[in-house]
Amino acid sequence: MSDPTVPAPSLSTRIFGAIKPILPRRMRGDIPIVPVVRLAGTIGFSTPLKPGLSLAGVAKSLEKAFSTRHARAVALSINSPGGSPVQSHLIFRRIRQLSEEKGLPVIAFVEDVGASGGYMIACAADEIVCDMSSIIGSIGVVGGTFGFDKLMEKIGIERRLYTSGDNKAMLDPFLPEKPEDVKRLKQIQTEIHQSFIALVKDRRGAKLAGPEKTLFSGEYWTGPTAVEYGVADSIGDMRSFLRERYGEEVMTPVVAPERGFLARRLRGSDSMLNLLGGNSSWAEDMVSALEARALWSRFGL
Repeated sequence: MSDPTVPAPSLSTRIFGAIKPILPRRMRGDIPIVPVVRLAGTIGFSTPLKPGLSLAGVAKSLEKAFSTRHARAVALSINSPGGSPVQSHLIFRRIRQLSEEKGLPVIAFVEDVGASGGYMIACAADEIVCDMSSIIGSIGVVGGTFGFDKLMEKIGIERRLYTSGDNKAMLDPFLPEKPEDVKRLKQIQTEIHQSFIALVKDRRGAKLAGPEKTLFSGEYWTGPTAVEYGVADSIGDMRSFLRERYGEEVMTPVVAPERGFLARRLRGSDSMLNLLGGNSSWAEDMVSALEARALWSRFGL
């Protein structure tokens, strides 16, 4: 006998209850969902066939993940040695904006490396989980170039450069290095470093346990030391962590970036890309690849 004080379920509720057993798991509502966004690669260093991480490249994936129905949180799978500080910060800010707009917590899972700009992105998460052997940290700024002026002098090549502005040719690799140019560059690096430090302090707060001289020296650590210093929160892997927190049935759909038709068809064909208006030369691609390789090699990878 029904209780007259308890309202009868609505028609829509009864219909949903009837079809619920045959609905896909992701549509049922009682199955926890944590969409996963992979953020892998160098940040900002791009070639037509191997784009680096940038806000333009990951924005749609992030928005789709945070808009997933019935999502309990968003997971970031991070594997990056860093790169462009600007793109790192733009991605960081977008993640924070979406997290606050949707009211969803963010959990970062660092794979091989979450260093420099990769660590900045990880700081957008409310929790950072890493492997025992993950490389974490490198809270600093690095820049480098080559000097060819002595080689040019040796082989008899003259550099002819025409500028308007006293500092327009600052740190030109084909001209002798000037101390005042290095001083200007160091000042810029210091400003970027201080912004990075402020971001880490704001996001990690009282969790930071190591001495500041060590934490912000540009040094990096393996997982256990990173956890000890408060740079990361715990050791683990994504599957085990999410199952323990959200239950054995938790779904973790990977939200992959969208590729245009031509990019899918022409991937692997540099000559075709150039015919269609690609403006990146072989030499530029090679330099970009070498810069990206140098970033990974700093961490023994």
